[in-house]
Amino acid sequence: MNDTLRTKLGVPFPLFAFSHCRDVIVAVSKAGGFGVLGAAGFSPDELETELTWIDQHIDGHPYGVDLLFPENMALAGEDPSRVTDLARGIPQQHRQFVADLLKTHGVDPGGEADAVRVSRPPSLLRAQGVALLDVAFRHPIKLIVNALGLPPKEMFEGARAKGVLVGALAGAREHALRHVEAGVDVIVAQGGEAGGHCGEVSTMVLIPEVVRAVRAVSDVPVLAAGGIMTGRQMAAAMVLGASGAWTGSVWLATTESETSEIFRDKMVKARSRDTVRSKGRTGKYSRQLKSAWTDAWEGPDSPGALPMPLQSMISEPALQKATAAAERGVAGGRELVTYFVGQGVGLVENVRSARAVVQDFREEFAEALGDLDTLAS
Repeated sequence: MNDTLRTKLGVPFPLFAFSHCRDVIVAVSKAGGFGVLGAAGFSPDELETELTWIDQHIDGHPYGVDLLFPENMALAGEDPSRVTDLARGIPQQHRQFVADLLKTHGVDPGGEADAVRVSRPPSLLRAQGVALLDVAFRHPIKLIVNALGLPPKEMFEGARAKGVLVGALAGAREHALRHVEAGVDVIVAQGGEAGGHCGEVSTMVLIPEVVRAVRAVSDVPVLAAGGIMTGRQMAAAMVLGASGAWTGSVWLATTESETSEIFRDKMVKARSRDTVRSKGRTGKYSRQLKSAWTDAWEGPDSPGALPMPLQSMISEPALQKATAAAERGVAGGRELVTYFVGQGVGLVENVRSARAVVQDFREEFAEALGDLDTLAS
């Protein structure tokens, strides 16, 4: 356990909770963990609202923000004012595929304007990401993280000026070393079991590999991510050399989560083999719950996923329609419903409060350490 990291962040228990829901962030940080708001899906104005609310309710406890600055992305340098032009670049074949998929499952695809998100620039475009960074640094965050690739210079510059630590996710040893060379303060080594964008190396293999490589060149702490849903798993990761656990999927099955009741119900019923790595949501491989949506994009009639961020511009509006239809009782809509989630979904047995999840982690973590102490003696 890296006490230096805990001291710098002011966190009693090194359980990091990634969530898009401000209520989860507040509940986890107030319970002794460290909430990290996934902010890539917000506009700058929306992020300002979310962070202001967190500041007003978190009672001074520490928290962080996570953004997406992909290094390799089509149209990465596009002017965000040309978002409508980006939408026009989506092939008719892909538009029709999505419309037909929705219709097949009893979901009204709406008009073309409804089928493609054109209301604002994709947050993955660099200029939009920098605008989100500017908002984040106006608030008392303790950690800023890039979830996909090397953090940009604007992230380093803003963080250094504000005394904020910079983190970055890594799915391979070479990625972690590159982050260390660039000057990151925290590495999040994420195994292939993780929900969202992830690599192929399992957490059990990746953590000791990254820890060994990083310790050979620096004292940068490593957090373990990927499939961690319990305190015992957290303890195991820290025995492997991690300084804490970075978790995400476990918070989706909480009462505060941003996900729909339908998805939470599907989570409780799912097993660990009910997830898939697919490009069908963002254009890059990400792990999500299997559904008729993921099956279709991997099927023989699929036109193939578009590059990031174009795929998200057709997938997100369609999946929102599917979820809304499912909530109205449309069975086909329920079949389409999916979300980013890791293989640890098989460990979800019920929906609990975020505070209860933190408490369970603490108790299981302590039990695991006690068991190890007994074995060692």
